[in-house]
Amino acid sequence: MKTIISIIFLVTLIIGCKNREHTKDEHFHQETKTSKEEATKKKVLSPHTSTMAMIGDAHIHIDYSSPGVRGRIIFGGLVGYDNVWQAGAHRATWIETNKDLSINGQILPKGKYGFFTIPSKGDWTIIFNKNWDQHGKDDYDEKEDVIKFKVTPNISEEITEHLEYKVNKINENEGTISLAWEKVTITFPFKLNQ
Repeated sequence: MKTIISIIFLVTLIIGCKNREHTKDEHFHQETKTSKEEATKKKVLSPHTSTMAMIGDAHIHIDYSSPGVRGRIIFGGLVGYDNVWQAGAHRATWIETNKDLSINGQILPKGKYGFFTIPSKGDWTIIFNKNWDQHGKDDYDEKEDVIKFKVTPNISEEITEHLEYKVNKINENEGTISLAWEKVTITFPFKLNQ
């Protein structure tokens, strides 16, 4: 009799353990699913985006992360005045051209460049830098600047919620590059250097 009770007890114990392991697996699976669902529901605050255009036979490509205003003071607040800014979020914004460009009387050789600005209450500084592949402005080095010049921003009462770049064609030889965010728009012209 003791043997039968021992066997029943042992079988009950084994079945109980197997059920308990099964329950653990189901619970673990459910947690994983919930985590995936939560990750899918999260909105990207600074989506990665790009813009490009053909101006004659020049292909101009701008790659950046587009942060939102979200009720914040951007220039003179989140982005301090008189400091180098990577002109986007996360990684530095980069601009690539397959043709030499003339910008502000200076030649930008074909290639890929980090695009930086120095916002201020007055004119902004625009910078094309050799180091296009960097996080934010962490590795920015003024010695690697290729072109640097000033532009006057256009201030509007309308808010551009997400940072936006545009490459606009004027004709087969000329175009403009613009950056708009919050109440500020900056535009500068370029020509194909032929």
